Amino acid sequence: MLLEQLINGLTLGSIYAIVALGFTLVFGVLGIINMAHGEIFMFGAFMGVFVTHTLELPLYLAFVVAIAITGVLGLFLEWIALRPLRGKKGVSHLAPLISTIGVSIFLENLAHHLFGAGNHPFRTPFSEMSFQIGSITVYAVQIVIFVIAVLLMIGLSIWLSKTKAGKALRACAENLEAASILGVNTKKMITMTVIIASAMGGIAGVLVGMAFNSVTPQMGLSMGLKGLAIIILGGMGNVRGAMIGGLILGLSETMVVAFGDSGYRDAIAFIAIIIILLVRPQGLFGQAAPEARR
Repeated sequence: MLLEQLINGLTLGSIYAIVALGFTLVFGVLGIINMAHGEIFMFGAFMGVFVTHTLELPLYLAFVVAIAITGVLGLFLEWIALRPLRGKKGVSHLAPLISTIGVSIFLENLAHHLFGAGNHPFRTPFSEMSFQIGSITVYAVQIVIFVIAVLLMIGLSIWLSKTKAGKALRACAENLEAASILGVNTKKMITMTVIIASAMGGIAGVLVGMAFNSVTPQMGLSMGLKGLAIIILGGMGNVRGAMIGGLILGLSETMVVAFGDSGYRDAIAFIAIIIILLVRPQGLFGQAAPEARR
């Protein structure tokens, strides 16, 4: 029983970690919380339903379409909601946050119009496939989700640490003006960051659909708030913190459902925020006194 719940928690935590990585990338470079990320994630989930259920195409194409659509949504988010405010005199530091909230409301209403309200089934060939390992039942969908999440996390870490573009992104996260002086095209890097973060949200959306066999237009808000909780838990702008924070939250929620009251499942994320802010305000892997970004 305990081992099965650990597997469930790792599966859920892997999805949370991918969502949180999208938040972390944008916050690390721009220093803002992208409140539209949850709704972009939701569109990725609906693209999975559209491709596999409506068009009856293979699952791998659902990932391709979700990445493409959410990447485009990220591009429009940067062009329309973020870029016009960046560097503009007299603009409040809260303006980008409010702008992304406006985009999130628009995307949720657009999803209602395009897909309709209520739950939409997400059926995959892996839904009923399972393996028996002793007394433990492991579903194929859990293995697929965990493998994709791990590969994505490892790939992102390698890209950030080893490639020229990844190093340029890290330079922008440290200081945009200094990076620009050193020859980094900061405008291009910011756009790339938002697109990559949004595409990761699209992947996570398909994975959530696979895990729960249904999607809904309201799922973006809940997942967005949990992503915010995770980056606070792990440390704002910290990639490793986002990964570990997602796993911690996923395991915590699963254990509460299994051994406690499932009604408190969603409260876990926000209880974690309160505790972390009281005990360690900078998060588990954050810096106690972060340097000025600009």
